[in-house]
Amino acid sequence: MKRAIFILIATTALLWGCNCDEPEWISTTVDSPWQAQDPAGISQGILSDAVILIDIDATAQTIEGFGSCASELSWASLSVLPKTEREAIFRELFAPGVGANFTMERTPIGASDFSLDYYSYDSVDGDFALGNFSVARDRDGLLPFLKAALAQNPDLKIWASPWCPPSWMKVNRHYANRSTPPYLPTNGLAADKQIPEGQDAFIMEPEYLDAYARYFGKYIDAYRAEGVNVSMVMPQNEPNSDQWFPACTWTPEGLAKFISVLGPEMEKRGVNIFLGTMERGDVSMWERILKDPAAGPFIKGMGFQWAGRDALPALHAEYPDLPCYMTEQECGNGANDWAGVLHSWELMKHYLSNGCQGYFYWNTSLFEGEPSTWGWRQNSLITVNRSDCSWRFTPEYYLLKHLSHYVLPGAKLLRTSGPVDEDVLAFLNPDGKVVVLVVNPIEEAISVAVDFGKNAFTVLLAPNSINTICVKL
Repeated sequence: MKRAIFILIATTALLWGCNCDEPEWISTTVDSPWQAQDPAGISQGILSDAVILIDIDATAQTIEGFGSCASELSWASLSVLPKTEREAIFRELFAPGVGANFTMERTPIGASDFSLDYYSYDSVDGDFALGNFSVARDRDGLLPFLKAALAQNPDLKIWASPWCPPSWMKVNRHYANRSTPPYLPTNGLAADKQIPEGQDAFIMEPEYLDAYARYFGKYIDAYRAEGVNVSMVMPQNEPNSDQWFPACTWTPEGLAKFISVLGPEMEKRGVNIFLGTMERGDVSMWERILKDPAAGPFIKGMGFQWAGRDALPALHAEYPDLPCYMTEQECGNGANDWAGVLHSWELMKHYLSNGCQGYFYWNTSLFEGEPSTWGWRQNSLITVNRSDCSWRFTPEYYLLKHLSHYVLPGAKLLRTSGPVDEDVLAFLNPDGKVVVLVVNPIEEAISVAVDFGKNAFTVLLAPNSINTICVKL
């Protein structure tokens, strides 16, 4: 029999519409998402050998929040829907107390791998004065997305990172680092113009570094003028990945040099810099930046994704005062199935158990079955059928909602133990109430007991189900 995985998340929901004076039980299966269950099915006491011990007095990091990411393709899919349906989706995602309760959001600076094509905010070669800088293009995609989210939650925290600088700032004068694989249409980058990992793709001359730092500053200013406040930036998405979509590789020394120039521009505007997004597990690579005397003082946090998860435990232990974010949950293959839910859980377990305070899903919405501009099929929280404009929330959305709806800003990770401790997470919200999330990924019902010390309860979980139980201790 496949090993059962028990996910438990203790938190509170008082401020978000859950009356925990009486137990509340929400369950999700593949075919029946977010269904209220009879609380009579929650039995007092320990009635199972699978016991989860939760120590409410032993707390770890404080959670800042959860969110997704804006992209041009996400907005393109949502914009085909009637306005009332689109507004209902944004209410479900971002309105406090309604659905996912997203309190944070990521957005790209210029083109990303899920933009409609390559672009930047100043494509005029040699425009070091940035006289041609403009975010006008974003008024058709990224800004409407972010403004729709802010309309539901004006306190939404937004952070940003570039995939690529303007192409004229790169050694190969192209948005990509690598030529397109032979099975995809060409991106126009000649083989002799490719820039491999481990090299600076950016032109490391003072006038280029200075212009790019001011480019960030102009971006912050322009977005604020649009009513969108970006409070934190990461200097490069995946700085050691030579992609055929928008990308820019940096050596640790090169990125440190840029951060030392970027720092003063961001300080002027009260914008923090996190080191990220870190996509490699080599701890020494990132330590060289964090320990750089010119760059290190500007770094206020760290962001991890993909293979960067392997660097998280050691870097969090070495720099415990720097907040850690999971910046992009791995994106799957476009199947949007239950296997994706189980992999998402494994990622949540790893990142949250190792100190992450913010957690971000990547694609908010995509056209169902369609690849990105550069040929990559990925999972998303929402899929939209282009032919008939129908849409649905995917199973991974409900897993994230079971987490984000209840684990609120200010919640603390709790220590857990017991025979299934490796499959447990627990959180405590500021008002002291708890919520337990349990996932049963196997084809048979399982019984689980949750022991808080002075009291306990036992539940029987349906096959292949996600369960949130809200209780007052």
